[in-house]
Amino acid sequence: MSDDPGNNATTQTGEMLEAGDELFKRPTTFIMSVADLEGLPPADRVEIALAGRSNVGKSSLINAIVRDGALARTSNTPGRTQLLNFFVTDDHALYLVDMPGYGFAKAPKDIVAAWTKLVKDYLRGRPTLARVFLLIDARHGIKAVDLEIMALLDECAVAYQAVLTKADKINTFELAEVLKATETKLARHPAAFPVVLTTSAEKGDGIPELRAAIAQLVLERR
Repeated sequence: MSDDPGNNATTQTGEMLEAGDELFKRPTTFIMSVADLEGLPPADRVEIALAGRSNVGKSSLINAIVRDGALARTSNTPGRTQLLNFFVTDDHALYLVDMPGYGFAKAPKDIVAAWTKLVKDYLRGRPTLARVFLLIDARHGIKAVDLEIMALLDECAVAYQAVLTKADKINTFELAEVLKATETKLARHPAAFPVVLTTSAEKGDGIPELRAAIAQLVLERR
């Protein structure tokens, strides 16, 4: 893998970059929030989910992917996302799922337990889930709470791919070091996809490559 974080560890083909651009060119719509498995929409299309510890920039990244700055709510208060939030692309080819943030310190234990059960049930019981994009803050790298969710994803045999967020907040050398360390840790996890993407929701860096990765999953699963 390349040590140049600007390359996103791999080069997407022009065809897939175009497919990713096309997939999110039209509006993406919020359809529902889900508190338990009984409330899930029909498993009738490709589904990808975004997970990450609280305040990692998940909502901002979703907004950048779909080109709608107001679609997913953003907040500086950790733990705002407490449900599975479902979004659907205009062509109905894909569900985007915003998973509850983890690693929150101030939430009551019963709330944390409920969120944890929801996430586990979802991961174990959703056959159309093609991949989880695991968001890691580039300024901090993989933390203990991230390792816990990685172990859960391994246990559930759910494929996941790391996405470094807020890459514009550190310099190129630091980003390369975090990227290398992330790749090394992921190599120990059987369900982890080996390519790590680097992104900045604010600057737009890496967003076309992330769209292309999602489009590739839609193409493979259709």
